[in-house]
Amino acid sequence: MAEQLRAIRTRQTILSAAAKIFEEHGYQAATISQILTEAGVTKGALYFHFHSKEDLAQGVLAEQDQRIVVPVRPSKVQEIVDVVMLQAHRLQTDPMVRAGVRLTMDQLAQSLDRSGPFLRWGEVGHELLEQAQAQGELLPHISPSETADVIVGSFAGIQSMSQAVCEYRDLVGRVSALMRHVLPSAVVPSVLASLDLSESRGATVYAEAVKAAGMQDLVDAAG
Repeated sequence: MAEQLRAIRTRQTILSAAAKIFEEHGYQAATISQILTEAGVTKGALYFHFHSKEDLAQGVLAEQDQRIVVPVRPSKVQEIVDVVMLQAHRLQTDPMVRAGVRLTMDQLAQSLDRSGPFLRWGEVGHELLEQAQAQGELLPHISPSETADVIVGSFAGIQSMSQAVCEYRDLVGRVSALMRHVLPSAVVPSVLASLDLSESRGATVYAEAVKAAGMQDLVDAAG
């Protein structure tokens, strides 16, 4: 058991180091040597967990999906808002998420399959929008798959703009504005009027989700 825990901690140390290097340098310029130095582990330890730089990058990309889940909401449109606002909050507070997004948006990383996060977020949005549609929350003409793609693509552009302009400092404001502009074209007015689109929504959802999952250490780390 102790050996297994050590292996888990070592893997997380390597991933955290890789996230830092990928965020700072981008995928193409980052090297295994830099990651080893940052992690403070041997080459053997790294290659025990990850076979290549691409494998490390995929590990960072996957890690952001496994940390925290938005609580189920009666309104599925509110749940979609909460997913988006939570991701904006995490981009401001979680280096692993920032590194994953940097990799996802890195057009120089031509050898790296960057489609995973886009496809996963699209699937999440599609499923929630289908549930919203079944509950009568969407306007009649809406296609859940099309609207999910619009939201995911728009968020990607907004976060990229915020990162370039001010290192994500204004991201929650920009994402709140995005929701206020996009949702009226898709959501019935009575549901729209009940939504919480405030800039503080992401932090509120984060605290609620962490508490529900019994992961108080994440709250402390984000501090």
